Amino acid sequence: MDIHEYQAKDVLAKFGVQVAQGALAYSPEQAAYRARELGGDKWVVKAQVHAGGRGKAGGVKICETENEIQTACENMFGKKLITHQTSPEGKGIYRVYVEAAVAIDREIYLGFVLDRSSQRVMVVASREGGMEIEEISEERPDSIVRSTVDPAVGLLDFQSREIAFALGLEPNLIQQMVRTLKSCYRAFTDLDATMVEINPLVITSDKRILALDAKMTFDDNALFRHPQISELRDKSQEDPRESRAADRGLSYVGLEGNIGCIVNGAGLAMATMDTIKLAGGEPANFLDIGGGATPERVAKAFRLVMSDQNVQAVLVNIFAGINRCDWVAAGVVQALKEVNVEVPVVIRLAGTNVEEGQRILAQSGLPIIRANTLMEAAERVVVSWQNDLKQNTNIRIAQ
Repeated sequence: MDIHEYQAKDVLAKFGVQVAQGALAYSPEQAAYRARELGGDKWVVKAQVHAGGRGKAGGVKICETENEIQTACENMFGKKLITHQTSPEGKGIYRVYVEAAVAIDREIYLGFVLDRSSQRVMVVASREGGMEIEEISEERPDSIVRSTVDPAVGLLDFQSREIAFALGLEPNLIQQMVRTLKSCYRAFTDLDATMVEINPLVITSDKRILALDAKMTFDDNALFRHPQISELRDKSQEDPRESRAADRGLSYVGLEGNIGCIVNGAGLAMATMDTIKLAGGEPANFLDIGGGATPERVAKAFRLVMSDQNVQAVLVNIFAGINRCDWVAAGVVQALKEVNVEVPVVIRLAGTNVEEGQRILAQSGLPIIRANTLMEAAERVVVSWQNDLKQNTNIRIAQ
């Protein structure tokens, strides 16, 4: 789960990270009022969306008057911000963060991520702040500092000092950097985060280390331990399909294809998508219904897939172990009777109670296409979609 910049700064500040003064606004007028509250003669207005690259896309504006703030906000509110990290549709801007400008001497990149190869938290830092880490890695790989943290002891002072020295900090800033690093690490581990990124982390002209931007991502599976983090979720920044799936306890990722997938097990779902592509089709989603799917759960999954207007055929691929094929078959029949489905549906069942599942499908009287293997199912769903497309095209031409 991602959160907004202002939320990440609030979280990190509670752990001891120094942040610039700022305030949230939901309208141009409120943004101007926030600037008056903050004081000063220069402010930065930042669109609050779950994406990086906001500055290049026009989502960050430096303003010197209240009129400039209102104009900048009017050009943001209600618009879609499209960056290299968003889909072509972009992310809606519904709130902005107004921050007092600070005099900057240096910018630093700082990130904490999970390194899966070492199975530890890795600190990634660079003297080249203000750029995306991908750009830094490509253009100046030697500037990147990496350090893995032993989970048994955590981030120690000597390790933090090594990172600070590698970043070329002045001696009087070393202790500030140590506190910042350890505060970020505590926030990362205590809140079950999967990423903490501060870009840029700046050194001001009066020798303070401040987080001017911040991103945090959290492990969805650990949110039950952190209700205060769950409350920070902003559904307006999520794919509506994925949001609906999460609310129903389903693992769903929307894609750009037109063949809907309903599968049990993440590995089998990946294999199903690969096989669809091998057969000449394009998957519309990744959907794992889990290991203990009841007929009601399967029906929910089916309705979720059919809510995507791009779906022109559906492939149900179940290899039942904990699941039962008769449950899945009953769920599909229930969904097809409740939802007006006008696209081909191909079902492949294998495993526990497969004979009973096949019997339920056969006796349903519904136009369900059955297959015995995954490859056969993928080929049939692609052919069925193509035939359905040709038929609809011929009807439109005849009309």
